[in-house]
Amino acid sequence: MARQYALGGIVELPTKVVDGTLRSGVSVRFEGNVVVLGDVNPGAEVTAAGNVIVMGVLRGTVQAGAAGDERAVIVAFRLRPVQLRIADHISRSPDGEVFNPNQPEMARVRDGTVVIETFPPGGERQGKN
Repeated sequence: MARQYALGGIVELPTKVVDGTLRSGVSVRFEGNVVVLGDVNPGAEVTAAGNVIVMGVLRGTVQAGAAGDERAVIVAFRLRPVQLRIADHISRSPDGEVFNPNQPEMARVRDGTVVIETFPPGGERQGKN
């Protein structure tokens, strides 16, 4: 039996699907969830009122929960962001630290701090606010 994992309000909001990699200078804003079918390169930005899911490597700047929703999450095959924001919480990739999990990663707010976990949840990677 397959296990299911809830991602904040993903079924409650409209979802915009972006087909392809976002290059430097490209900005996507949406009043719902955003799913990127590709990478988010440095210099690209994604801002969503809901969740952000990147079916690739996230190396740009992403904000989920832009309207203040701390339940929003950011999920990607690899999280290597210039900057992550969830509601009013800001985080970035640590300098010099390389962690290569063999499964997708999820950023979320826990106890007022942005934490990165493997997805599906099970192993916490780091916490940084």
